[in-house]
Amino acid sequence: MISYVLQYLIGFQRLGYDVYFVEKADYHNACFDVSRMIMTDDPSYGIEVVTGILKRFGMGEKWCYIDVYGNYYGMNNTQLKRVFQKSDIFVDMGVHGALDEETKTCGLRVLIDGEPAYTQMKMENGIMYPEYDAYYTNGMNIGRRSSSAPTAGINWRHIYHPVVVDLYLPLSHISGDKFSTVMNWQSHKSIEYKGVEYGQKDREFLKFIDLPQRVKAPLEIAISGVGTSHQILIDNGWILKDAQQVTSTYDSFINYVATSLGEFSVCKNIFVSTNSGWFSDKSAVYLAMGKPVVLQETGFSEHLPGGEGLFAVETVEEAEDAINEIISDPKRHSRAARNIAVEYLDTEVVLKRFLSELGV
Repeated sequence: MISYVLQYLIGFQRLGYDVYFVEKADYHNACFDVSRMIMTDDPSYGIEVVTGILKRFGMGEKWCYIDVYGNYYGMNNTQLKRVFQKSDIFVDMGVHGALDEETKTCGLRVLIDGEPAYTQMKMENGIMYPEYDAYYTNGMNIGRRSSSAPTAGINWRHIYHPVVVDLYLPLSHISGDKFSTVMNWQSHKSIEYKGVEYGQKDREFLKFIDLPQRVKAPLEIAISGVGTSHQILIDNGWILKDAQQVTSTYDSFINYVATSLGEFSVCKNIFVSTNSGWFSDKSAVYLAMGKPVVLQETGFSEHLPGGEGLFAVETVEEAEDAINEIISDPKRHSRAARNIAVEYLDTEVVLKRFLSELGV
């Protein structure tokens, strides 16, 4: 999540905007303390991690966290009101109404949906969202004939999760032989829509369960929430790491990517089964670092080039072929991966288009 949000913050900053990061807890135990492995109301661990990153990129004083009791950290209430009053745009990337009252003085309020199909189904099922001036989704097929996902009566615009490509210059002296990824086995509950239940990565992973036995490269997963399926993965040759340790800091995540040959990952069942067109923000970082990506097809291949540096796969046989192809010429696929990130996913490209569409 740190890397995901950071791309937007730095991207907007580099386009010349005065950028602020604001988060508000609207329920108890909203903070995850990795050092103690607990959910808590105490934001001190998260504040230490986030402010360290923001200081590194010149935003050390431009943040505010409001805890569930209404206490302000970073900017105070008065300072935050002034920021919202002068803001051209408020981008909601997941608080989904927590800052509804505070942001009514902003010029534009925009939702960016990172859970395509899931968000729209929740809306259709009666979960109320605040009104925004514009609605964007990372599901590039939402609202298009190729996707079965509903729209909840909203005109969804489309945006890739961007990556600041020059933060992740490929380093020839850092390499590895493993294909890796970071994932949550089951990040939230299934959702039912029109009599169909849609699930998470746990459902899709079983389609690829014997992949380690088919390829020469080690396959490693930094995983959380795996529960009783832990032994099944090990028995089939998967190397498991603790996702919480790998992602405990921004640097630990980047180092993990840097020591990989490439990425292999499945996608959430709901993204796959609806052909949503979702593409991973983590995969964007892999590509930017020149790490080829083999990703389960969600319909993203309709929008991003494949076959060199990036492979959309539907079966374990296709995943096997893609990994073997990368191993056969890793330098070529590394260059192609980097070129895809530069041409399609760079913040300079994605966010300029986003702001232009909004007239900002």
